Amino acid sequence: MRDDATRVHRILLNAAAFVIIVAGMRAASTLLVSFVLALFLTLLCSTPLRWMTDHRVPRFLAVLILVLVILAGGTVIGGLLGARVVELGTTEAQLDRLFAEQVESLETTLTGVLARFGVQAPQIEVGELLSPSLLLGFLRDLVENLGLILANGLLILLTMVFMLLEVSSFPTKMRIAFGEAEATEARENFGKVGTAVRRYVVVKTVVSLATGLCVMGLTALLGINYPILWGVVAFLLNYVPNIGSFIAAVPAVLLAWLQIGPGTAIAAAAGYLVINVVWANLVEPRVMGYSVGLSTLVVFGSLVFWGWVLGPVGMLLSVPLTVMFRIVLGTNETTRWIAVMLGSERSDEITSAIDAEVAMAMRGPEPPTAAS
Repeated sequence: MRDDATRVHRILLNAAAFVIIVAGMRAASTLLVSFVLALFLTLLCSTPLRWMTDHRVPRFLAVLILVLVILAGGTVIGGLLGARVVELGTTEAQLDRLFAEQVESLETTLTGVLARFGVQAPQIEVGELLSPSLLLGFLRDLVENLGLILANGLLILLTMVFMLLEVSSFPTKMRIAFGEAEATEARENFGKVGTAVRRYVVVKTVVSLATGLCVMGLTALLGINYPILWGVVAFLLNYVPNIGSFIAAVPAVLLAWLQIGPGTAIAAAAGYLVINVVWANLVEPRVMGYSVGLSTLVVFGSLVFWGWVLGPVGMLLSVPLTVMFRIVLGTNETTRWIAVMLGSERSDEITSAIDAEVAMAMRGPEPPTAAS
């Protein structure tokens, strides 16, 4: 009885600690986002940094090269996205007027068709649910969040630089502080985290870049305005799991409907669907495999959770963050069950358990021993 009470107290204490930690993370999200971005940039840059230092490039020069590459990439993406959103915003009033006319025409047609069957058309304020103004507001928010990241770029880059400069001495510090055995285990765990995150981010970046290029080509072929903008939006939102690609398609399809007509809008929607099916459902799983090891429910839950805690950046980094925590939780026997629950049926832990159960079932019950 006392053991049960102790177990309940421990569970309640852990739950309370989790709530306090999450509340603290959300309160300090502005500072935490900068640190998390710096950490992920460090994990991504550690491999090219090691390659350059192995080829006798001075460490300081190698870090400077990586910083310049990151600055150039952020500047290009911010410039392409910001200039087109500002240009599109000048036509906001015209797009709203065209949208209101098209919606009114559709409502009139739908009301007439339903009236023939004696059905009263529902009264729905479409403008409150979807309109060019709302979508342009979403794009402006996306640009503003990217601007905030660039505004904190100095803090992020400085943190990344100091982390990269400390990478080489970190194993020695771990060995002196915790001993050879624990340092080796920690180094292996850090290696797993780094490998999983790098693999995910690299594959996701390549797939997102291919998706963005295909979207840019599709919208240019259909004659939709601002194809570069839609390509950049598709590239960025493809990092958001499950729903990012669908969100990226809505403004382009709506603009195609208002600018050209319903036929082009249907063609654009079909093109987006084909692009996402090919890259997200066929190419990406084959290239990435099942190294992420998270169930679909956990991926969606992590999207909601990290988006709530860290904002848009948390949505972009939801999968890598969850992978990191899953690996860390799996290294401790007391928290290993949480890592198993987060995994998919293709993950190593569950596969090993299933294989063991199948092997035991095939052997059948063990024969009784002489003592029994």
